[in-house]
Amino acid sequence: MAQSPALDTIGAFARTIEDAALLADVIAGYDDRDPGSLIAGRPDLLALTRSAPPLKPVLAFVRSSVWDRAGEDVRAGFEEIWQALGNAVQEIELPDIFARVHDWHRTVNMAELARNYARYFDKDSSALSDRLRGLYEEGLTVRAVDYIGALDAMAMLNGGLERIFVRFDAILTPAAPSEAPLGLESTGDPVFNSIWTFCGVPALSLPLLAGSNGMPIGIQLVGRHLYDGRLLRTAWWLQDTILNSDAESKSAARGASA
Repeated sequence: MAQSPALDTIGAFARTIEDAALLADVIAGYDDRDPGSLIAGRPDLLALTRSAPPLKPVLAFVRSSVWDRAGEDVRAGFEEIWQALGNAVQEIELPDIFARVHDWHRTVNMAELARNYARYFDKDSSALSDRLRGLYEEGLTVRAVDYIGALDAMAMLNGGLERIFVRFDAILTPAAPSEAPLGLESTGDPVFNSIWTFCGVPALSLPLLAGSNGMPIGIQLVGRHLYDGRLLRTAWWLQDTILNSDAESKSAARGASA
């Protein structure tokens, strides 16, 4: 069910990074029934995920323009990640133009939502929720020139990201402003995801931290466009590095208490 073809993304939820790679291998590849698929051979993501990086990966830590939305648990958790990774992570700032991404994202999303949900609205608008009707009506107000301009911005922003990925293996950033919410009423706030969805680059979340409620805090890794396998391999390395660092800290603490 299409909402915004320029933004809709098919991904994988899995227990392990290997399982995610295995599932992605199955759903990836060219499909002549899907105008959004790339004419390319099917990747072997699982094999690349399991391979050792030729060099120690270096990550670019990005706060982005929405860092002020990050909660205390997230900020404290990333400080621990920074200490664990040492010189394998460097903080960088995105160009100022990236601060406009969320506005462009909403422009594209609302315009395409209105286009794709029109048949449901025309058939029986009362069957839609109040929130969905509001989003549909907002989409009707988007000007064509703003929509086209937002689409044009995608290529411009990816040009800026390419310069980052020349130096770094992946971008490190929060997956969400807080730990996962309790209950099933909400999936949380996607504000830290929107920028990467808009640019169409691969991203994944690893639940390597925990918040004050005991719920996971996601660490998000973002990779170069079409370099999904390299991102999965970097995620595998990051997970091992963090878990090994945590094990060493616990061992040292036990030794000190003894």
